[in-house]
Amino acid sequence: MPNKPAAAKALRQMKRRAALNLDYKTKFRDAVKKAAKATSFEEAKKLAQVAQKALDKAAKHGTIKKNTAARRFSRLMKKVNALAKK
Repeated sequence: MPNKPAAAKALRQMKRRAALNLDYKTKFRDAVKKAAKATSFEEAKKLAQVAQKALDKAAKHGTIKKNTAARRFSRLMKKVNALAKK
């Protein structure tokens, strides 16, 4: 338990931020997994757009870094484009 008011406020902020970070992280992970598991190219393409939006939001809010979001999206698009060749 924090002894000072500033420490109590910092604890409240930390809990709020941790909850938001978990939410953003869960959303982009789920979106990437769904897009990667898609069986048809058209379906994967639509789900990739949702995943890109989730990744960009997570990067914008500082949950993940911008390059991490770009790397994950790049790897996802490799899988999606592989479906087009089949």
